[in-house]
Amino acid sequence: MFFILSKVLLLFLMPLTWIFTLFLWGLLTRNLVRRKRLLILTFILLYLFSNSYIINQLLLRWEPSPTPIQKLDQYDLGIVLTGVTNKGKSPHDRAYFSHGADRVLHTVQLYKLGKIKKILISGGSGSLSEKTILEADELQKVFLICGVSAHDLIIENKSRNTRENALFSAKLLKNQFPNQSYLLITSAFHMRRAKACFDKVGIKTDPFPVDYYTFDSLQFFYELLPSSDSFTKWNLYLKEIGGMITYRIAGYI
Repeated sequence: MFFILSKVLLLFLMPLTWIFTLFLWGLLTRNLVRRKRLLILTFILLYLFSNSYIINQLLLRWEPSPTPIQKLDQYDLGIVLTGVTNKGKSPHDRAYFSHGADRVLHTVQLYKLGKIKKILISGGSGSLSEKTILEADELQKVFLICGVSAHDLIIENKSRNTRENALFSAKLLKNQFPNQSYLLITSAFHMRRAKACFDKVGIKTDPFPVDYYTFDSLQFFYELLPSSDSFTKWNLYLKEIGGMITYRIAGYI
């Protein structure tokens, strides 16, 4: 039930849902004063949520800073979380990556540099309807193509969300790889919640955030212009804020 409710909650966290609701309310209301105020508020929110500067500054404070690779120690396992492919695209003879391909590419880089000895891929299907395509299995194929030894790949393909990533990975690690060093690899915007979940189940990890949505600096002119890309970043940011709140209420972190 929590899994389904968390998916539904995302719809109400999207800024475009708020903007569309206010705009529709403004069009349908018969009170002219209220209509004017609602339409003005709609356009104000439309500009604020499309402003690159505002969301970039918020994400800069939310995303952990990148960890220089040369400063990393050697870890027994790198734990890479899934959630980076488009499973609704066919034919299913390849992995269709979305924004989070860094989770795979940077993990391969760490493996090739000897910073991690083995790779645990955690994630099954996070879809409410699609149950056949397991993302960890898909990423396993990509890691093999990239030259990672099959002997160094461990698969956890049952989890559907971050809580289950941590819970199912913990069982596997405690049984097969206890008391070893673990490097947690996931998107920077997702790292706070992911690490908190692993801490909760007793798995101590060091974070290695990847897949950044922020820029160190933006040109002032472009910061002021509306950008459709800003809505995607707002969705991610509000999803994580909502996820942290609901996970804390549920006792997952």
